[in-house]
This record gives sequence, C-alpha cells and structure tokens, in this order.
Amino acid sequence: MTVTVPVSRRGPGIAVSGLAAGAVLLAGCGGAVTGRPVAAEQTVVSRHIDAQLGSLLPDPSQFPGKYPAVVLPAEAAAQAAGDLNGIARGATVQPDGCVPPQQSFGPDQTAIVVGTDNDTRATMTVELTRTRQPLSALRTQLKRCGELRVNRAGATTTVRTELQAPPPVEADDTLALRRTVAPDSGGAGLTQSMQTLTGQVGDVRITVTYMIFSDGQADTASLDELFTTAVQKVRKG
Repeated sequence: MTVTVPVSRRGPGIAVSGLAAGAVLLAGCGGAVTGRPVAAEQTVVSRHIDAQLGSLLPDPSQFPGKYPAVVLPAEAAAQAAGDLNGIARGATVQPDGCVPPQQSFGPDQTAIVVGTDNDTRATMTVELTRTRQPLSALRTQLKRCGELRVNRAGATTTVRTELQAPPPVEADDTLALRRTVAPDSGGAGLTQSMQTLTGQVGDVRITVTYMIFSDGQADTASLDELFTTAVQKVRKG
C-alpha cells in the first residue's frame, strides 16, 4: 500500500495539522492520504543571520521589468518605512498599544530597495530589518489593531489593516496583509492602497509591499515573484 503525504514548501517551523497527522497514523486502514501541512507560529528568534542587510537585498536587476529599482540611503529608508505602515516618525496613534515596535535605521538595522512603475505611480518595495521579535508578535498586534487613527503635525489619517492567508515560502514564519491609509481631508488620489507579504528568517524580517495611490488591483504576480526572490536571498545568506 502506498501512502501519499504532500510536502510543504516551507522550511523550519512546520507542523502537520492534527487531521493530517491522524490520517498518517491510520494509513494502514485505507488508501492514499491527503493533508495540508500547516506552518507553526514562530514564537522565538533563535538564529542570527551573519551577512550585512545591504548584501541581502535583491539586486535592482532582480525586480520585475517595469519596476526599475534603486537602493535607498539611510535617511530616505527611514521615511519610506513610515510610508509602508502608514505611521510616520513622531506621529501619535490611537488606540493605545498599536504603535509599531521601535525601528532602528543604522547600516545593519534597516535596508530598503524600491522599484517604481512610472506609468501608474505604483511602487514595489523590499525592506529588510533586524529584529529579535518573532513574527507572531506582529501578527497578534495586527489582529487587535485593525483600524488606527494617526495624527502628525495636525494631519489625521485612518489606517486599516486586514490580515490575509500567509504566503507559502521557505521561511520561519510568514504573513500577508492588505492596508489602506486614508487622509481625513484631501482630494482623490491621496489614499494609499498596499498589499504586503512578510516573512522572517532568523533575525531578519523580509517585507515586500506593492503600493499605489488608487483602488486599482495590486500586481500580485510581480509581488509574489519579488517576495520569493527576497526570501531566497536571505535564506542563502
């Protein structure tokens, strides 16, 4: 009798669901077994990636063709990071407890490369950050902080975040989200719409975001391709 169990593409942190595991144990009583491995939630960060973050960024030549890309200097990276989560440095956030963890922008703390489609103004951004925080902590925060009110210098925006099915790549943990950042006042074309894929490998968090100033559909094919490329490069170190 042949037992067939599908193999996940994920790496560390994989646990077979209770249903699939039970099916394997009972395989002697039936035919082929089907099941879907489920990623275990990352709860600790136990591995340090030695390579410098800048060397782990995808090369601009690896971006999808219509997104010519550049690596950002440190100060521009700090501004871009605020754009990606809708919370600029110095902003106040409500409700309490929903401010993202403090982020450092030293040479081996944050690295960002951005590609821009000049026809649509859409951007594709890869952000690498050093963190000792497991991705599960971010997931927990996002679940209870689905809608934020953000104020900076008298301007107020509403940031809405919706968690989606995590992408299946070889990483310690992954998540996906859709986010909008809408100002209280302003004309059309000022609302940011983002689709984000995030993974963690050791103490390096990989975040790839498609952003556009409209309600148009995200370029998910290019996003998936770039995310896979970025995760693979970090895994290889």
